[in-house]
Amino acid sequence: MPYEDINGLPVWYEELGDTAGPPLVALHGGILTFHRSFDDVLPWLTEGRRVIGIELQGHGHTPDTGRDMSIDRFADDVAEMIDRVVGGTPVDVWGFSLGALAATSLAVRHPEKVRRLVLAASNIRPDGYPPEITAPEQDDPRLPTGEEFATWQADYDAVAPNPADFFPFLDRMQPVVHDFAGWTADEVRSITAPTFLVIGDNDFVRLDHAAEMLELFPDCRLAVLPATRHTEVMQRTEALRALVGPFLS
Repeated sequence: MPYEDINGLPVWYEELGDTAGPPLVALHGGILTFHRSFDDVLPWLTEGRRVIGIELQGHGHTPDTGRDMSIDRFADDVAEMIDRVVGGTPVDVWGFSLGALAATSLAVRHPEKVRRLVLAASNIRPDGYPPEITAPEQDDPRLPTGEEFATWQADYDAVAPNPADFFPFLDRMQPVVHDFAGWTADEVRSITAPTFLVIGDNDFVRLDHAAEMLELFPDCRLAVLPATRHTEVMQRTEALRALVGPFLS
């Protein structure tokens, strides 16, 4: 699979589907690979569409070079990748969790790059999470299970340039998400791309926060998936096909 050098960082990406179809950039969840996040939806997402999966700094195939990390920097990397791989034309963007934060930042900072925006299991401020999610005890049932975490580590070990970086990278990622201030109401209102929000009814994201997002994004729709935890949102294949497919088309 190819890499692009983005400001000294070799960023991995993979293209799937119809190379002549409309391009869609897929951005994975935190500490996940592109395939772990999107494999369940790729069979239908790639039909007549050019899907470009990008792995952010330190995730999967893309190494962590020690460069400073932030949500905005991830977004700037993706903007440069769109220029390199697609030629700078507007693309659809689907982000899950961390990838949805990067996608939101992309839409704020580089609106000319985004045609349509799908944000799965995402928030716009840290207070969009219930306090139990970030509590030191980390025993909330909505959090990832030990089995899920072990699967993610195995995914990393299988493709990372240096598998021993897994836990040091986790330590570096904590402040990237937990110290991120989010966006102001005016910044969210500035997003011009039509937006589809998808969360689980047992997600990290509070339902009232999702309702606030629905009001703030200028052209927006919201879907709440029943009996769905944060880590399960991208596994609801048929529901996502029925909901998101027509939006992207």
